Amino acid sequence: MQKYYLGIDVSKGYADFVILDSKKQPIKENFQMDDTFVGHCHLHDRLHEFYINHPDSKIYAAVESTGGYENNWFNSLIKFQSSFNLETARLNPLGVHANSKADMKRNVTDKISAQNVAEFLIAHSEKVSYQQQDYWASLRKQWGFIKMLTKQSTQLLNQIESLIYSANPELLVYCKDGMPDWILKLLLRYPTAANLSKAKASSVASIPYVSSARAKELVATAKQSVASSTDRITGQLIAATAKQILHLKKTIASQTKIMAKDCSLPEVDLLKTFSGINDLSATGLMLQIQSVERFPSVKKFASFFGIHPVFKISGDGTSGFRMSKQGRKEPRRILFMVALTAIRSNPLIREIYQDRVQKGMEKMAAIGLCMHKILRIIYGMLKHNRAFDPEVDRKNREKMAKSHKKVHQDKNRRYQGFDPKAPISRRQKMKRKEWEQSQSDNNTKSGIIAPIPASA
Repeated sequence: MQKYYLGIDVSKGYADFVILDSKKQPIKENFQMDDTFVGHCHLHDRLHEFYINHPDSKIYAAVESTGGYENNWFNSLIKFQSSFNLETARLNPLGVHANSKADMKRNVTDKISAQNVAEFLIAHSEKVSYQQQDYWASLRKQWGFIKMLTKQSTQLLNQIESLIYSANPELLVYCKDGMPDWILKLLLRYPTAANLSKAKASSVASIPYVSSARAKELVATAKQSVASSTDRITGQLIAATAKQILHLKKTIASQTKIMAKDCSLPEVDLLKTFSGINDLSATGLMLQIQSVERFPSVKKFASFFGIHPVFKISGDGTSGFRMSKQGRKEPRRILFMVALTAIRSNPLIREIYQDRVQKGMEKMAAIGLCMHKILRIIYGMLKHNRAFDPEVDRKNREKMAKSHKKVHQDKNRRYQGFDPKAPISRRQKMKRKEWEQSQSDNNTKSGIIAPIPASA
């Protein structure tokens, strides 16, 4: 059976296609179709014609993830699989771009981009996951909608905070940990300090979560406010912004509830057993992970999230291990929020965080360590299909603490040890000295050259 590769470069409203053989030679020259019903029918006809001329063949097709423009073509190819010997994949544009850079191509056109997609399928077939059906499509759309609403809410919160600073800055005292809903409802009625100073304490107290004592305090503070903006337009902007934020919060809550109800995946329910992961974060994580079987080891899993440590060195010689932060930002953002919540609500993660901070680790570095720990726990939960149990992690840590560290020989120096007569630099001399000292300490702790205890 002959194998052929269909590369598709998707643009807004149309796409370019090319078919290559296993030697990267074009079998079907570049052709272009519009993203319409007629265009998709023509694509089906071209594939039908190709299989007539190549009956004993199989086509591997792929599109790049381009933010949604590729969905129509991808779904059509999935449907064509029932008629043709065809497999379809969705590729990461970063991998295709890196592969094209390795070929040192100078020009970039839609035709060349389609060829780059097909050449990636040929060169890295082991890295391509072909799909029969996209089970996450509808859930991904809803997640993207909630994410968009959350971004809009954050933008409006930043805007209203700057408006409040000039219209009623004393209210910002209550917004140090975020803007509560009662502040937004207060701003709907009394957007400026001038409006609030004329209000009755009983009317202010009718707002939910505002006590009579706090209402009197708010009115008294407003009368002594240093606000510089008391005009009607500023008040109207604050009231309109507060109304929009409350509406967005209500929509986000309702959409999250619908998504949690419709998403009946066992993996999501499994992740929610971890204290710190709610409906939204569990769904978001599974949209990124999709299947834990994609990752043969927990190291590969950490690398996908960009949480794995890498050694970095700067020009002045300072070096150390840092979080790589490679790959997409969205998985790390979700995991970061999960870690913040888990530090407050999960005793195991809070214990690890406090222990590292007390030992002198910076807080952000300790949060990164907790992110890595949570990721390893999630991998174990999904791999073994087991709910979260803190005792499993504690037992694993105790087991590792009891095991003795092995003395590892440097494989690069397995044929010759360090020669003191070698004409090395001062920096290399210091590195060798540190390495020898570390091996000496390791041997001592392991009991290799430890002193013999005195007999009783």
